[in-house]
Order: sequence, then C-alpha cells, then structure tokens
Amino acid sequence: MAQLAIKTFDAAPAAIDRAHLTRMTFGDAGLERELLQLFDRQAELLLARMRAGDAKAVGTLAHTLKGSALGIGAQPVAAAAEAVEQAAAMPGREDAIERLAAEIGTVRGEIAAILAG
Repeated sequence: MAQLAIKTFDAAPAAIDRAHLTRMTFGDAGLERELLQLFDRQAELLLARMRAGDAKAVGTLAHTLKGSALGIGAQPVAAAAEAVEQAAAMPGREDAIERLAAEIGTVRGEIAAILAG
C-alpha cells in the first residue's frame, strides 16, 4: 500500500535557536538573559556604526556582529552580517546593511518577547 508523505508547514522558524543558546549558557537562565540583553544593545550600536562607517570599519563591525549572533544562535543575523562583511568594499553595501537591519529587528523583537516572558 502506498503511503502519502505529508509535509507540514510550521510558522516561520525562530530567529534565535533556543537550544543552542541553552547549550552556550549551560542552562543558566540568568546568563541567557544577560547575553540576550548584551546582544540587543550591541546589535543596535554596531548597526548604527556600520551605517556611518567606511568600508574597512563596516567589514570589521559586521564580522564582530556575526560572531556575537552565532554565539546566541541567531543564524539569520549571522548570515546577513557575513553578507555585509563580504560587501563592505562594494558600492551596494547599503542594501546588505539594510537586510541586516531587518534581521536584527526580527531578533530584537524575539529577544524582547523572551525577556518579557
């Protein structure tokens, strides 16, 4: 008898991999909150500096943000930051920065929800 494969579509994937974050903080909820708060502030600051920086600064700032995003499990931000890092010296880097800004906004929203809960 043939079986039908049923594919279910979930809501959009989480902007933060909570299992990864839990592993990185050894399950310490206080440390998790602290890292999320730190990332939230850092992302806002680095993004503002990228928008005002020269190519070299943009690349360095994007690299820093990529590492921080990977640390908390924010893969979409890390991927967008890597794209900015690669486009830092190119004419269209502003578009890459705006895509990064959108990903940061999504993660910051998720952080706010986590911290409120």
